[in-house]
Amino acid sequence: MKSRVIVGIVVGVICLLVGFIGGKIMSGTCSNSTFGKGELNVNYAKYFKGNSYLKPLTTEQMGVFNVTFEPKCRNNWHIHHGGGQILLVTDGSGYYQEWGKEARKLKKGDVVNIPPETKHWHGASKDSWFTHVAIEVPSTNGSTEWLEEVSDEEYDKLK
Repeated sequence: MKSRVIVGIVVGVICLLVGFIGGKIMSGTCSNSTFGKGELNVNYAKYFKGNSYLKPLTTEQMGVFNVTFEPKCRNNWHIHHGGGQILLVTDGSGYYQEWGKEARKLKKGDVVNIPPETKHWHGASKDSWFTHVAIEVPSTNGSTEWLEEVSDEEYDKLK
């Protein structure tokens, strides 16, 4: 019995190391997201501080996108008019913050429901890649208003 436990622990550590080495060193990310990292998010780069990667999963019925942030990457403050947004955290750690409130630390498995007309931002923590699936809540004439950057001073205060 004891030898089975030891073998299980050794196999688990090897799997973690292979996953870390394969993700971090070979591809430049520790994100092993189910949907893949996607392409460099050049179309929305002006609304992000740092590099993000975007992989559209579907735009039928509603927009569903896999978004990966490199460490320290975050998007600008923004507001979804008409419909809100739902974030499903699939990998890494990051933050979500609504205007006037404390930032919320996010980890794999967390869900964030963002009501319409809520000024907010989200992004990676300082030392971790961060991946979430973003679901656009359908609405008539919905839009996103992109606002100011989250300053380094604001971001560096986060724990």
